[in-house]
Amino acid sequence: MKKPTAHVDEIAPRIIQRADVAPADGFTLVVDGHFKTRYDSETAAREAGAELLGRFPMLQILVYDAATGARSPLQ
Repeated sequence: MKKPTAHVDEIAPRIIQRADVAPADGFTLVVDGHFKTRYDSETAAREAGAELLGRFPMLQILVYDAATGARSPLQ
């Protein structure tokens, strides 16, 4: 007997963010020199970075502002 297969009508395209290319907009966490998660606001990026730094204090975490191209450390 054949097993029924689930049919997917439409697969949503994946948004792939490369770790070696600077993002064009928003704020991004830079963890040990690699671009990671993108955020719309600086506050959200700093909160996520502080939480990550609390769990892993040995990491170097910066917040990258795509509009100015500046990287600022968490304090």
